[in-house]
Amino acid sequence: MSEHLIEVRDLVVRFHTAAGPVTAVDGVSWYLDRGETLAILGESGSGKSVSASAVMDLIDIPPGEIARGSVLFEGRDLLKLSREERRRIHGKRIAMIFQDPLAHLNPTYSVGWQISEMMTAHGISRAAAGQRALELLRRVGIPDPEGALGRYPHQFSGGQRQRLMIAMALAMKPDILIADEPTTALDVTVQAEVLALLKELQKETGMGLLLITHDLGVVAEVADRVVVMNAGKVVETGTARDVYHNPAHPYTRRLIGAAPGKGAMHEPVATGEPLLRIENLTKSYGAVEALKGISFDLLPGETVAVVGESGSGKSTLARTLLRLEDASGGRALWKGRDLLAMSTRDMFALRRQIQMVFQDPSQSLNPRMSVFQLISEAWAIHPDILPKARWRERVAELLTQVGLSPDHARRYPHQFSGGQRQRIAIARALALEPDLIVCDEAVSALDVSIQAQVIALLDQLRRDLGIAFLFIAHDLPVVRDFADHVVVMQGGRLVEKGTVRQIFDTPKEPYTRALLAAGLDPDPDVQASRRKTRAAPALALL
Repeated sequence: MSEHLIEVRDLVVRFHTAAGPVTAVDGVSWYLDRGETLAILGESGSGKSVSASAVMDLIDIPPGEIARGSVLFEGRDLLKLSREERRRIHGKRIAMIFQDPLAHLNPTYSVGWQISEMMTAHGISRAAAGQRALELLRRVGIPDPEGALGRYPHQFSGGQRQRLMIAMALAMKPDILIADEPTTALDVTVQAEVLALLKELQKETGMGLLLITHDLGVVAEVADRVVVMNAGKVVETGTARDVYHNPAHPYTRRLIGAAPGKGAMHEPVATGEPLLRIENLTKSYGAVEALKGISFDLLPGETVAVVGESGSGKSTLARTLLRLEDASGGRALWKGRDLLAMSTRDMFALRRQIQMVFQDPSQSLNPRMSVFQLISEAWAIHPDILPKARWRERVAELLTQVGLSPDHARRYPHQFSGGQRQRIAIARALALEPDLIVCDEAVSALDVSIQAQVIALLDQLRRDLGIAFLFIAHDLPVVRDFADHVVVMQGGRLVEKGTVRQIFDTPKEPYTRALLAAGLDPDPDVQASRRKTRAAPALALL
């Protein structure tokens, strides 16, 4: 029998592939006690999510296979129970929330029905389940909970959908809550709210919280203990403080060293006439003003970061500048010419000078096209740039430039990791030799070390090729490391702008200060200090 709330012992999980068996989890052991938060930390492919999936019986068998090990819950090995016995435990005693709630909430059913169904499946009457669903929506802070019961997942923001998933997971008051990257794609303020909610609910119920993450800031904020995984193995365990300050394994030290926000800030050096001058830019959707008189300059070879919460207007700004949306007013002068007033023909010629890298390369890269086709497509559209005889040579050069092998040109997007796909997207953007690249949350979903590699790559391209970047992000430490200037947006308005040092060291506006205060530092001591001094009125501004 295990003395812990749950204990995983010597777990081995393999997947049988065409190339042979792959061991995703190799002899992993960890435990979780009641009222404790255990973080499993590691990059994509480390095996952290697979080990949690084994607990919840979510591994597809075949091709997966649990080759060895045990998962002890209340003295019983979950791996030896029947499917029926496990169904009585899952959801009721052990619950799970996922990284992408929109992918795990049924779009055809109201959220009230889905939360209630979680309870009726375990024998609760429909009436009682409906009342409990309403209580849960109130508890997790959903506005207008009575009306929200009848709405559908797409009618909620990303942070609200994550709260809905939390409400569903807590419906049966489980003993264990497994949270798999629950805040990765969320803005810093929403992330802070979700993490605070999880800790508050944990304090109320005494549940054990198993947090799967690659974010050291999240670990510093909520974790009691940390299990570090790499290549399917546990390489280090300890308290969050000990692991951060005294890492024993080289992989842990490398992971901590890659955490953003600790390097020297950029001092702006770009001079001359603006490459892009935005003057009083507005965009309305009916009665909703998404952009309200935005004005700032971007110089050649400079990086301007645009930060703010979801709904602040930063992505609308990018789409409007690229003419993917029509502006309602104002000007955007590109080398002195108003690109908002250009003809379709002129814009076609201009697009080679302004390229975009999107947040999710798996959605922006055509899965039916090889890497060679994806990169060379730009020259097919603009045939005067490069003769066809040189396409293969130039694709090889671009792949090498972004840190990939020329041999990768024959492969397809699904054959690469997330970080590699983002490098392909960057190579595709570079194919037209642009003067400006717009990065819309281009590194937000990447592991910390891959994120550091992509940022270093972009910085190198800026120095070598003189490319300017409009860098839209919610990850403030990354902005601190990469940007020259920062534009802070809220509700469609520009509330503050300045050099990266001015914004991070001496912010003037209360909103900017609150935004910075909501950010997470990878050092547990720094986060502990912030928790003590964090003022409720400051967060209330958000």
